[in-house]
Amino acid sequence: MSKTIFLSVIIPAFNEEKRLTQTLAKTVDYLNKQNYTWEILVISDGSTDQTVKAVSEPSLNGVKVIDNKVNHGKGYVVRQAMLAASGEYRLFMDADNSTKIQEIEKFWPKTKEGFEVIIGSRHTTGSNIRVEQLWYRQILGRLGNWLTQILLLWGIEDTQCGFKLFSRKATETVFKYQTISGWGFDMEILLIAKLHKFKIIDAPVNWYNEGESKFRSLSGYFSTLIELFKIRINAWQGKYK
Repeated sequence: MSKTIFLSVIIPAFNEEKRLTQTLAKTVDYLNKQNYTWEILVISDGSTDQTVKAVSEPSLNGVKVIDNKVNHGKGYVVRQAMLAASGEYRLFMDADNSTKIQEIEKFWPKTKEGFEVIIGSRHTTGSNIRVEQLWYRQILGRLGNWLTQILLLWGIEDTQCGFKLFSRKATETVFKYQTISGWGFDMEILLIAKLHKFKIIDAPVNWYNEGESKFRSLSGYFSTLIELFKIRINAWQGKYK
């Protein structure tokens, strides 16, 4: 009989051979020191470099890979891995390690209070942005968050930080209804969680701007804006229940 997995860590990756090995090594080292069972799922989103090979290092025991041959988008592969995972809790984080696995320690007290969706936030009290983004990215991000709060998620100050924890029950409900495959999927899954009345809270995290983002500023923000309105329409049409 296989043992129960307590925490699944989901890491989506597209052409991340340069950063992924270090992120995995640090994450595995941390998890090996914990008193709970865990697994890491790396999902390659049609990578054309050595991303998949980087996962097969002998020192990375407990790390599994899902190797998609075609690029679908971050939202697609996060959904794929969250539903394929086995953990009682399932965290997705970024391959660049902008928010480090240690930040999850701030989440566990929230789970004991009954929260089933916990959002890493760079903008709530107690958070700390250690390395700033470029000024125009900060402005675009703030404007996008303001619009997201007005249209979808009032009171959630940071929907786009790539560090979020879901309980098993919340995962199996929320990701079943997810439709957005692109960058806007974070907004959609949080709205679905809200509509299904899961207890949601944000928690402050330390965040580092770890080099080049895969998010292309102008085109990325424009496509995410379109997805925002798609999500609003889907909600009006009752597609999330």
